[in-house]
Amino acid sequence: MKRFGIGKVPAAVSATTLLATLALCGIAGCATDSPTATVQQTDDAGISAGVKAALLGDASLKASEIDVDTDQGVVRLSGFVSSADEVAAAAAAARTVRGVRSVRNELRLK
Repeated sequence: MKRFGIGKVPAAVSATTLLATLALCGIAGCATDSPTATVQQTDDAGISAGVKAALLGDASLKASEIDVDTDQGVVRLSGFVSSADEVAAAAAAARTVRGVRSVRNELRLK
């Protein structure tokens, strides 16, 4: 390699090093969760907990038989209840929780 003065590196080597560094930073960035995804997961868990609390707060419901899953603010209720009134009450309770965008009510009658 031909040197251009003491301590200087040819421009081609510097450019190659720069491109390699940028490529590695890009790959490393893809390996981590984005802050938005992490916040969304936390929000979904909080929404699920809030819906469970709302279900527990309704004395007419057997909340232990109702499963709650949340994905991007969409709450899915599943499990078994005793009446159509309980199906409606569970959906209404879920809608009262802050952050719930919609409710997919998949509850079944026993």
